Amino acid sequence: MKHILKYIFSLLFMLLFSENGLAQEKDTLKIPQRYGLRLGIDVHRLTKSLYNDNYKGLELVGDYRITKKFYAAGEIGNEEKTTADDNLNYTTKGTYFKVGFDYNAYENWLDMENMIFIGMRFGVGSFNHKLNSFTIYQPGNYYGVNTNTSGQEFNGLSASWLEVVSGLKAEILNNLYVGFSLRLNYLMSNNESEGFANLYIPGFNKTYENSKFGAGINYSISYFIPFYKSKGNSKTPKPKN
Repeated sequence: MKHILKYIFSLLFMLLFSENGLAQEKDTLKIPQRYGLRLGIDVHRLTKSLYNDNYKGLELVGDYRITKKFYAAGEIGNEEKTTADDNLNYTTKGTYFKVGFDYNAYENWLDMENMIFIGMRFGVGSFNHKLNSFTIYQPGNYYGVNTNTSGQEFNGLSASWLEVVSGLKAEILNNLYVGFSLRLNYLMSNNESEGFANLYIPGFNKTYENSKFGAGINYSISYFIPFYKSKGNSKTPKPKN
């Protein structure tokens, strides 16, 4: 968690200085800004579903440019994850959505539309758990443990959280973007069943005992659909005395 916070503050510090320098180079020209919708997919969850037999997930991502710097943004997805540790084997399955905004702190050169951003999300998840098996330590047992098959289900669970997001998006081909983001989560509500805690929440990721914080990552590929352009006006530089 400390490494994530250090990365975010370092990124913001770098952005403040790079933006000031580029803004001075562009003060003689106003470039038309494109406004539209960007839609894509989280390739991290998609590829993980291919190589990990205990995981299936899909997340769609999108943002819409509101002003020069602000974007409405969100994600919607579903996950099915089987977790196996020394004492428990359980499967979590559910859906989630997140909505919020991104602020682009990067000053692009000419008509480029790359992003180095920071933002926030409000997330809501609905899910269930299935307890596949559990292990109980028994002193009288020769092996010391006894594994029991359960199959018990815990349905109708939900949670909500806030996310602080920091990342980047870069245009690699015309209107085609790749992106990466780090997410620091804070659990706001957590509807648990009796006898089984929400150890994993779709969209939020793993939970930790006595902590409401979590973290996640996102690798995306997306396509920008332009709707219109703002007016670009030439700006004559002031004569030097």
